[in-house]
Amino acid sequence: MFSACMRDCYDTCSMVSELKNGRLRVRGNPEHPITAGFLCPKGALLPKWFHSEERLRKPLIRTGERGSGKFREASWEEAIDLVAGKLREIIARHGSESVLVYQYAGDRGVVNYAFPLRLFHYLNASTLDYGICDRAGQEALKDVYGTAVGLDPEELKNQRLIIYWGINAFWTNLHGFTFAKKHGLEIWTVDVVRTETAKRSHRFFQIKPDTDVLFALGIAKVIIKEGLYDKAFVRGNVYGFEEFKNYVKRLSLDYVSKETGLSVEDIEAFAREYAEKRGVIHIGYGFQRSLAGGEAVRAIAMLPALVGHRFGFIYDMKTIDKSYAEGAFLRTRPARRIPQMKLAEYLEKGDVKFLYVYNSNPLASLPNQNRLRRALKESDVFVVTHDIFLTDTALYSDVVLPANTFFERLDIADSYYHRYVALNEPVAKLYGKGNSEVTRLLARALGIKNPHLYESDEDVIRKILELNGLSWEELKRKGFVRVPERSGKWKTPSGKIEFFSRRAVERGLSPFPEYRRFSGKYPLRLLTPTYRMTITSQYHNTYGMIDPYLYINPADARERGIEEGDEVEVFNDRGRVRTRAKVSEDVPRGVVLLYKAFWVSLLGWNANFLTTDETVQNYGNASAYHSTWVDVKKV
Repeated sequence: MFSACMRDCYDTCSMVSELKNGRLRVRGNPEHPITAGFLCPKGALLPKWFHSEERLRKPLIRTGERGSGKFREASWEEAIDLVAGKLREIIARHGSESVLVYQYAGDRGVVNYAFPLRLFHYLNASTLDYGICDRAGQEALKDVYGTAVGLDPEELKNQRLIIYWGINAFWTNLHGFTFAKKHGLEIWTVDVVRTETAKRSHRFFQIKPDTDVLFALGIAKVIIKEGLYDKAFVRGNVYGFEEFKNYVKRLSLDYVSKETGLSVEDIEAFAREYAEKRGVIHIGYGFQRSLAGGEAVRAIAMLPALVGHRFGFIYDMKTIDKSYAEGAFLRTRPARRIPQMKLAEYLEKGDVKFLYVYNSNPLASLPNQNRLRRALKESDVFVVTHDIFLTDTALYSDVVLPANTFFERLDIADSYYHRYVALNEPVAKLYGKGNSEVTRLLARALGIKNPHLYESDEDVIRKILELNGLSWEELKRKGFVRVPERSGKWKTPSGKIEFFSRRAVERGLSPFPEYRRFSGKYPLRLLTPTYRMTITSQYHNTYGMIDPYLYINPADARERGIEEGDEVEVFNDRGRVRTRAKVSEDVPRGVVLLYKAFWVSLLGWNANFLTTDETVQNYGNASAYHSTWVDVKKV
């Protein structure tokens, strides 16, 4: 059977799966041009995840306090009737906007991700305004290009240089990293931390937090001043170049050097070699989750255009229209959109009375966890979670519905790295129900007759493929199908790449990216990237391989009397975490690192006890996790 890894990962691997002697076996589909017949370490362990004894088998109804883990088992009929009854009651008393569906990309299957939204659109419920991941970068790229869809990675065959800017691709885009190496590209990395990708790169530029924007502007200054840019391309395709040229002309490279921590010589060498080799840039997600993130992406995105690329950045390749699956056409009035980062605030205000969670574990992944958990305990919200495991979010729920895995249902998935849609066929059936199946059960229990809520998974998939000009027969035969190229036009007001961004000005921003210094009440900047063997909170409970240590620079450790392996407390006004220290030169002075979103129920803490729930309003209420400051002391 063809399978597709549905995790929230760049690669979206096409796989071949089978059940042998009752056990799942998986391998990479050798015919896929990008994922190329091998799996990452997480993907190779998928059978362990699928067969986990911890999988939920029956619905649960809470009997104790939220978070206590006290539930009783129930039948599906009882659980669905209870959920439907609460929905009716709350809508009658508080209105449909008091109902919030909270979902994200824990499972990226088109049907499994989008179909349940049909029910909540039909009910005119509130929906999320997604800001947790790459919202700032999406907005920034639209400011410059009018789209966040970048270079087809298969075009890397024709390139000489790739720069991984703020992305640990060896961990999070292994197939892309391997593809670049296979085709002989020179690899550079720009990052705050000396990651595994940096260690495997030909050159590494280690900058200070928040200075990405300044570094990019300094590179642009050198390229323009020395006449290294593609003059014909810029003249014909860039709007506002002369104004931008005057803007960076005033920038001092000595100042850029002082702020970034790089020498003037390194900045100039980067600019000259980048221009000569016409480098492309893979723009990461993590560094943009900061107060400076949107401005940084805007500045970085201009560099490929300077050297003559129409779309010289790799960022987002979600290329099919999936809106039919979501069914927003079922609404009879506009949706109230609740910013994802502000869930605790809306709970505190009493604006959310019914919370339905699927494909997500917000009690691991959202920032400022202590505030969120208090809000859930103190509010009268009714919480339903549909998941494979008893996650931290499930522990705080009134009803928990067992979900199945993508190996147990039909679906398709596109990628935000490559241009292929992959088929996912059911291999076996163990426990739980899919999101679309539960949606149909709830619709029936609510007495809804609308046929769109009962459409089969295959019919939805066929319709989406048809709307996108893709062949169901080809997909069934190969397990994947290539999405046709887009028009290649920039969707900006000028129809050109906008260095002077009119869209940014309309949002109250400067027409050019601006550098700002940020500081906090505490002396150390906390970074919380993803760990190699998890995807946000997924796999912590099944793979058993996590890294719970605090990484701290030797100088910062000495100042605090901390040595390797010491127990330490990391703290700020939002919370405290106790763990052990690893002293490492990979982390620069003034920065500490904890890997994100481990399960509190297993580890006892989570890095998001410390992270800020502040948002970047001019960039779509984007998250600012990495604009968190802490201090550390030896226990």
